[in-house]
Amino acid sequence: MARDDRDMSGPKGDAQIGDLDDDRGSGRSKWIALALIVALVGWMGSGYILPGDTDEEIDEARTSPGPVTVAVRDSTAEAIQQFLRAEGQTEPQRQTGVPAQTSGEVAEVRVRRGTDVAAGELIARIAPGQREANLEQARQDLQRAQREFENAQTLLDRGVGTVDRLVQARSALAGAEARLSAAEEAMEDLRITAPFAGRIERLEIEEGEFIQAGAPAAEIVDLRPLKVRIQIPQQAVGTLREGQAAEVTFITGETREGEVVFVGSSADTETRTFEAEIEVPNEDGAIPAGISARVRLPTETIEGHFVSPAVLSLDASGTLGVKTLTEEDTVEFYPTEIVRAQTDGVWVSGLPETVRIVTVGQGFVNEGEEVAARDESELGIGRVRNLPDVVESTP
Repeated sequence: MARDDRDMSGPKGDAQIGDLDDDRGSGRSKWIALALIVALVGWMGSGYILPGDTDEEIDEARTSPGPVTVAVRDSTAEAIQQFLRAEGQTEPQRQTGVPAQTSGEVAEVRVRRGTDVAAGELIARIAPGQREANLEQARQDLQRAQREFENAQTLLDRGVGTVDRLVQARSALAGAEARLSAAEEAMEDLRITAPFAGRIERLEIEEGEFIQAGAPAAEIVDLRPLKVRIQIPQQAVGTLREGQAAEVTFITGETREGEVVFVGSSADTETRTFEAEIEVPNEDGAIPAGISARVRLPTETIEGHFVSPAVLSLDASGTLGVKTLTEEDTVEFYPTEIVRAQTDGVWVSGLPETVRIVTVGQGFVNEGEEVAARDESELGIGRVRNLPDVVESTP
């Protein structure tokens, strides 16, 4: 016993006791580490041990998501009056030069440039010269020829005259009448008058100057009514007819109602357009000739829906259209055509009279797909539309 105590009390004994203590702590750490490893392996393998989703359920969840939610709006077709627009210019109803009918010195000018004249009103007068003497001579000749004819007739009735003398007297009378008529016409030719009511646009003569027969003395323009000449494309000529109403807006800003008075039946060989004329009342003569005008002509009336441009989409073939929903909330695509555009939207044709239009989310759904539909009002989506008094379009 004493030897055993001695051996354990020396340096070598101390070392053995320390080694024993270290071996006990090391054993505990190993057991803790082993327990952690077992727990980690069990957690990682729980997907194979614990019950969970089958492969079929996982695939179905991946390939069959819930229906896409889209916003819809109920829309009812409205009547759209289509209009044909054309550019043109104003022209006078009539415009012509007034020539002198005979040569001579201008004795009098009765009007000034810009004067309104009535039909037949005197514009200027040419000095008569020898014409007055010729007229008086023709009158005297006629009186003498008339007396000779009467005497020849009286003598023939009494039986002392001859038929040849009567025939000669009748011929002389006819010649005298012709000369008088020519003399009176020559005097009338001294008057330069307005051929119709209008405005003196140009005045080419002055008092005291000599004018040749046929030379222009003035130019008169008739602006009552005014005429607007336009060109109509060949695809729209069939929509116009004579007597049709037209709205004409002039470059001055004034707008007046007119009437179609002519539609051409032969196209221009270069432009392939047809000529048409619009007659516009202008009794006050305030609208001048030669200014630009814009004509709006009503054509046909069609049914259309007002939508935002963002609603429009293209199908697989590139056709422009609108996506709608059926009663079963299935997406349906309708090809459409824009018939009129305005600042806050467009009018389209090709949709049914009443329809549910997909307004939000249409880019994420395809035709035939079932969706979850919600009204715009539920999503706080609204629209503002400034609808004009007359909805119009331009073909």
